[in-house]
Amino acid sequence: MPDSRPALRPQPLAACALLLAAACGGPPPAEVDELWLDAGGVRVRVLQAGPVDGPPVLLLHGARFEARTWVDLGTLDHLAAAGFRAHAVDLPGFTVSEEPWTASDAEFVPALCDALEVRSAALVAPSMSGRYALPATAKHAGRVRALVAVAPVGIPETLEALRGSAVPVLALWGDGDRIVPPDDGRELAAAVADGRFLLLEDAGHPCYQDAPDPFHDALVDFLREHAR
Repeated sequence: MPDSRPALRPQPLAACALLLAAACGGPPPAEVDELWLDAGGVRVRVLQAGPVDGPPVLLLHGARFEARTWVDLGTLDHLAAAGFRAHAVDLPGFTVSEEPWTASDAEFVPALCDALEVRSAALVAPSMSGRYALPATAKHAGRVRALVAVAPVGIPETLEALRGSAVPVLALWGDGDRIVPPDDGRELAAAVADGRFLLLEDAGHPCYQDAPDPFHDALVDFLREHAR
């Protein structure tokens, strides 16, 4: 069973930013809880927000970021306000989730779903986390309600396995991405049965950080349509 820890409170600067966002019409700050789970034999930290019975959304992260990024950015607030149960995950081998994942990359998402006691979840997978999300979507489509692929790595290697997939996919890219080419996202969206590609203006590789408002609008709209 999950091992609950005390609620995680926003850091002072992040809290001020969230209050300012709320004053400007953004969602109110959500209460964030910290949870430690055994996912396939690896201990990982998860930060959670939103109604307990809301549709689950797993937020993975890139190599330079962590679960806390989604708290500070306000993504958990947006998802919680939209009625989703958001789970921001520190990936194995990163930050406080120090144990590496040694099994097949395709098995991490199912193991995480099992640990969270959910049958399936929507995935938000930026950059490096594509190594987990794309193989899981190809091999375990029943565990993935929808995929928000935020310039993930690994598309050329998994494209054929994903071709014709029924999992809805939103491919989100920054127009200034110099790390993962936007054409990878266009190919991914074209390969699946229900795929769409969206280019965010004035944004680089971490487009959610450079253009948070259009990112959150696109994320919530897509999940409302495909992940309930």
